Amino acid sequence: MSKLSDIAVAASFAAVTVLPLHVCAQSYPTKPVRMLIGFPPGSSSDVVGRVVATKLTETLGRAVVFDNRPGAGGNIAAEVVAKSAPDGYTLLYANTGIAVAVSAYEKLGYDVLRDLVPIGEAAAGPHILIVNPSLPVRSVKDLIALAKSKPRALNVASSGSGNSDHFAYELFRSMTGAEMVHVPYKGGGQATLDVITGQMAAYFAGMAAGLPQARAGKVRALAVTSGKRTPIAPDIATMIEAGVPGYEHVLWNAVFAPAATSKEVVSRLDAELAKAVNTAELRERFAAVGVEPQSRTSEEMARYLKAEIDKYGKIVRAIGLKID
Repeated sequence: MSKLSDIAVAASFAAVTVLPLHVCAQSYPTKPVRMLIGFPPGSSSDVVGRVVATKLTETLGRAVVFDNRPGAGGNIAAEVVAKSAPDGYTLLYANTGIAVAVSAYEKLGYDVLRDLVPIGEAAAGPHILIVNPSLPVRSVKDLIALAKSKPRALNVASSGSGNSDHFAYELFRSMTGAEMVHVPYKGGGQATLDVITGQMAAYFAGMAAGLPQARAGKVRALAVTSGKRTPIAPDIATMIEAGVPGYEHVLWNAVFAPAATSKEVVSRLDAELAKAVNTAELRERFAAVGVEPQSRTSEEMARYLKAEIDKYGKIVRAIGLKID
């Protein structure tokens, strides 16, 4: 066989071997997509994530089934997705906690940078520091003074050890010296309810969980954790304005897939996610629960994730936060 024939055969073979991948990417998805979240129903990220999944169902043309797998600060769900088939049918809806976990947890069953690939960012918003209305505090300074006058007499809730809201408190404690007893829950919904009933004094809630209750007068909002006031609640001061210089911590939400997922499928999901979160409908629904849509692409989110892991790693080491 001539060299020219050899080249022709090789080219034909390459075309045949590449074709299935191209066809697969073009036809994706052909069945429902499962999106896991490591938090229970009612938590801030769950509320926002369900809105995203519903809109993606419309844009993808296939059902995106939201699957709650709470536990271990969201790491159970993350590990399941990291070890799933990289075919685009098992995704992860995660938040800032996944960046904190890298340095806060002694052992993780997955490596977020090696085993997962970001599809893109969906939404972001600050935490909101809420207290039970019967607590004799009207400001962050009042809370700090009360906590210092009665060390470890107040309880502060979180949606779980190592979660973003837990970190929000640890950062607050390290910067103010206000010692409270950390009580981890299995989700933000129940934590918020227990602040309402008075079983918990305070909680750094996600906006989706805490802001509606503050607006309804069931809890008192003292501050938000972003560096600047959020346009969603411009009347609520930042922690910096409230007397904690340098305090800033934002809760972002993003979608991930197993690392070996094809670039074609990642690109398709990236485009559909951006399309979904930038619709007027989602902007309105996000605003109602206190977050803003974000549309960092897969590549932008990958860079941002590395920067966040770096940033929180330094803080975790500085405050000595370690979780078994």
